[in-house]
Amino acid sequence: MENFQHSSETYFNRELALFEFHRRVLAQAKNPEFPLLERLNFLMIFSRNLDEFFEIRVAGLMKQLDLNAITRTPDALPAEVVLQELSEAVHQSVKEQYQLLNHTLLPALQSVGIHFIQFQDILEKHKRWVAEYFSKQVQPVLTPISLDPSHPFPRLVNKSLNFIVSLEGKDAFGRQIEMAIVPAPRSLPRFISIPEHVSGNAQEYIFLSAILQQHIDDLFPGMKATGCYAFRVTRNADLILAEDVDDLAVALKDELSSRRFGRAVRLEIEDDCPQEITDYLLNEFDLDESHLYRIDGPVNLSRLTADFDRPELKFPVYTPVIPKILRKGSVFEVLKKQDVLLHHPFDSFKPVINLLREAAKDPGVLAIKQTLYRSGPDSEIVQVLAEAARNGKEVTAVIELRARFDEESNITVANILQEAGAVVVYGIVGYKTHAKMILIVRREDNQLVRYVHLGTGNYHAGNARMYTDYGLMTTDSQICSDVHLMFQELTGMGKMVHLKALLHAPFTLHAGLLQLIEQETTFAREGKRAHIMIKVNALTEPKLITALYEASQAGVKIDLLIRSICCLIPGQKGLSENIRVRSIVGRFLEHTRVYYFEHGGAQKLYCASADWMGRNLFSRVETCFPILNTRLKKQIIKDGLENYMADNQNAWTLYSDGHWEKVTAGADENPFSAQLYLMEQKQNNI
Repeated sequence: MENFQHSSETYFNRELALFEFHRRVLAQAKNPEFPLLERLNFLMIFSRNLDEFFEIRVAGLMKQLDLNAITRTPDALPAEVVLQELSEAVHQSVKEQYQLLNHTLLPALQSVGIHFIQFQDILEKHKRWVAEYFSKQVQPVLTPISLDPSHPFPRLVNKSLNFIVSLEGKDAFGRQIEMAIVPAPRSLPRFISIPEHVSGNAQEYIFLSAILQQHIDDLFPGMKATGCYAFRVTRNADLILAEDVDDLAVALKDELSSRRFGRAVRLEIEDDCPQEITDYLLNEFDLDESHLYRIDGPVNLSRLTADFDRPELKFPVYTPVIPKILRKGSVFEVLKKQDVLLHHPFDSFKPVINLLREAAKDPGVLAIKQTLYRSGPDSEIVQVLAEAARNGKEVTAVIELRARFDEESNITVANILQEAGAVVVYGIVGYKTHAKMILIVRREDNQLVRYVHLGTGNYHAGNARMYTDYGLMTTDSQICSDVHLMFQELTGMGKMVHLKALLHAPFTLHAGLLQLIEQETTFAREGKRAHIMIKVNALTEPKLITALYEASQAGVKIDLLIRSICCLIPGQKGLSENIRVRSIVGRFLEHTRVYYFEHGGAQKLYCASADWMGRNLFSRVETCFPILNTRLKKQIIKDGLENYMADNQNAWTLYSDGHWEKVTAGADENPFSAQLYLMEQKQNNI
């Protein structure tokens, strides 16, 4: 991979570092060891990642330029330089993406009986069925829009599939029309399974674009279509809410409608589209050539999803395990005796749902409080909370409406819970509630006992099957008291609460982490063993990076597992020789946040909802909870940290010049995958 330039000797640029992660995802699609459909899936993930990257990160940089604003960043790289480097890198990666699709994956899929039919692939045997499908399923919902003085260029929705058509001839009113736009309704699938009586024995799928291009003339009777080209525009989709809004839900609904028509930031179009047409579109969207991506294939790969029913072309099915201790009897009875640690997706998410389900029905339970960041209206958790409210429990849900791209879903969740009788709180304006907490209050022998679940990931069962996360269920009195105080802080008014066991943002987490790093630095200077291991999704916060540099210079051994953005420069002489940075990109999305400090042999270990980013530490409500049980502490150190540092199959190493290199097993090493090891370990202990 090419290296980006960097203006700072101590800090990598955040946007460039994030795109490096997207390139590591694309590299997974190139991995010949992965099953074919999984490689195709990684190609789609790369497309979805790029969409959000343009909607948020590139859009933010372009806005800086539009406003002529100068944003001081630690890397000191101007926005125009970052945009130029990103444009070159993204264009190259998109080219690689489609070369991989066209010359490797599609031919390989065809060799095993899965055919994707594009316009140039339509055969005589297909044409009759395609014509019938177009007339019955496609044409009735299409709305061609001519481009003429009475029909200005239409407002096209963010990321929608559209076609620009060049025409010859006159319409029914005698007008000479040269071009038209045909939006593809989102209700139509982007590719369709061809019936077996047409395809024969093969699994054949035809793209909607191919069907429409085959029959584009049918939309313009009496005229001739001389060209039809699929295109898609990506827009700024970031939401900005004023901090003095009267009703957050109402303000958010208003802002969501504008997201669909934000400033254009990227134009994708089929590569055979004539230059004069692309110039016309670029002018309409106020973009230049650097924002144009000519696509050699389907314009939107992120919609290339279907149940192909070919298990031999996918990863072997993995069934998450329910820990033995939770398979029988009451969850409450188990938690009275011991803490329970869940490591998703290797451990099932069902125990969390079962805890809530038991609480919803238990006559002794008086109250349930929970934060919800991404759950969805169809979530079992939402249904159980609604049931608990209807059963007379005092249910309080702190719902973060502003979870990016889940805002509308979260508004629906809030309405469901309110209708069931739950108290719904939208958190604090200006601070996203990103903490993952459940608090259950239960009457036992005339005393009130608290039960708590704390997690590193969202209360979303689907994510729990794809993301690696930790969840702790405990009755520890200090932790439970702290969680109780945090809920009071979120739902009430008053000064910052003082917690005994937990660190929490935006108040004590950043200072607490600096203190822990400084303590480790002191141990090293005193000649004692000092070791820091951190596993987070991103590391960007300058003061923490500076503290890690100082710790490295003092002799602290530092191992960092950073999934995506790493702005710290490792292995640089005189600065960071003792810092090693790795990234794991595997079957599951690494999402755990674990902080380990040797602490003179006392071994302090925390799990958290927060990455080491400014937004998490200063603009969000986050939890960081200690693992106090010795057995669970050892388990996390082994499985969640050391295990990943030993991976030589899905690991990448970051070097001081900014490039990432895939780790390979040495001649005297056995292949080792951290995720595969954890799957096998759990299955073997059933």
